[in-house]
Amino acid sequence: MLSQTFRASRSSIARVARQQASGMVIKRTFIAPTAVRQADLVQDLYMKELKAYKVPPVKAGDADAHVQKFSPPQAPKSPEEADIANELKAYEAQTVELEGQAEGGAVEQEVDWFEEEPEEETAHH
Repeated sequence: MLSQTFRASRSSIARVARQQASGMVIKRTFIAPTAVRQADLVQDLYMKELKAYKVPPVKAGDADAHVQKFSPPQAPKSPEEADIANELKAYEAQTVELEGQAEGGAVEQEVDWFEEEPEEETAHH
C-alpha cells in the first residue's frame, strides 16, 4: 500500500515537471461568461404580462359579502328579588348533613375495608 502511494506521488510529480518543461502554464480561472445569454422567450412573455396587469379598483361595497354585520348581545336579565328570598328560605330550611350519620340522626358503624381475615391453616401431608 505504501508503495502505491509512492508511485502515485512520483507520477504526479513527473506530470507537473513535464508541464513546466513544455513552457505551458496552466492556471485555474473562474468561469467567465463568454457570450451574453439570450433572454428566454417564456420569461419575456411572463414579464410583459406582469407589467400589463392592472389591479381592478376596490369598491366600498366589496367587503360586504365577506363581513358579517355587528349586533351587540342582549343584556342579561337580572334575577328577581322574590326568587332570591324564596331560595334563601329553602336553603335555611334544609337539614344539615354530617359525614358518618344516617338520615335519622343515628350513627352508622364505620366499615374497616382494610381488615385482614385470619388465614386458615392447611394440613400438610
